Amino acid sequence: MSWKDEVATLKAERNAVILAHNYQLPEIQDIADYTGDSLALSRQAAATDADVIVFCGVHFMAESAKILSPGKTVLIPDERAGCSLADSITAEQLAEWKAQYPDAVVVSYVNTTAEVKALTDICCTSSNAVDVVESIDPDREILFCPDQFLGAHVKRETGRENIRIWPGECHVHAGINGKELAEQAQAHPDAPLYIHPECGCANSAIYLAGEGVVEPERVHMLSTGGMLDRAHGEQSGTVLVATETGMLHQLQQAAPETNFKPVNPRAECRYMKMITPEKLVESLRQMRDEVTVDPEIAGKARASLERMIELGNPGSGE
Repeated sequence: MSWKDEVATLKAERNAVILAHNYQLPEIQDIADYTGDSLALSRQAAATDADVIVFCGVHFMAESAKILSPGKTVLIPDERAGCSLADSITAEQLAEWKAQYPDAVVVSYVNTTAEVKALTDICCTSSNAVDVVESIDPDREILFCPDQFLGAHVKRETGRENIRIWPGECHVHAGINGKELAEQAQAHPDAPLYIHPECGCANSAIYLAGEGVVEPERVHMLSTGGMLDRAHGEQSGTVLVATETGMLHQLQQAAPETNFKPVNPRAECRYMKMITPEKLVESLRQMRDEVTVDPEIAGKARASLERMIELGNPGSGE
């Protein structure tokens, strides 16, 4: 029996649904029931009648799935698959920060642990962060965490000065720098730029557009879900992509005639790539690496996610 056949058999036996983030290995993406951004995947899984959710992603994503589906069993094929961005702020650090600014509203990116979400007033995704911040009383100070590049993007778009930004980052996105972006943009003068707001090159892209080095209409700040939506409208030519390289698989499927070229071909998340076919099979066989969240923490974290969803533009994820 091939690994794909075994996954299909075990999935039926367990009444399981398989989720794969856009940064996963192509073979994992191809076998999943749903592929996409983390929050969208968690919401899709919650709407199914599956008893088991297998989240092929990183740990905070599986936590979010458990928060939104407390009655389901949630597995991650390798519990060591962490996230440098989620790890860049702890609940203890956020509590200390809140104590310094007791009247501030805490806005946390979904790329955070359940404990951080539980201390958060309202969550956001990369696609709706601007909308979330704009929904808050302009006189209220905001503590935005943990991604400094997304925070800078939000501050630039909203023009708010009363927003304090935590100095966290995704090690992969932070490593996609402005020099590489400028070189690629000059080498492909007609190519649109798909740039994730977490990228270290995001500010450089805005600068290059402002200086006339790159036409402003070429620059698109997009979540991974936003990239995929835009890709469906591409016909041919080259598109430069600034995010983790696993995204190229979905983009290429969306527009086969287009050449999606990474700004940094080395931008690969080692945590995302820890999920392999072998580990997926073992997870289903043994029902191992279950992800649990303390019910009290889950309830508070769920409230911060629901406040975001109530705005009417929940976004898709990171």
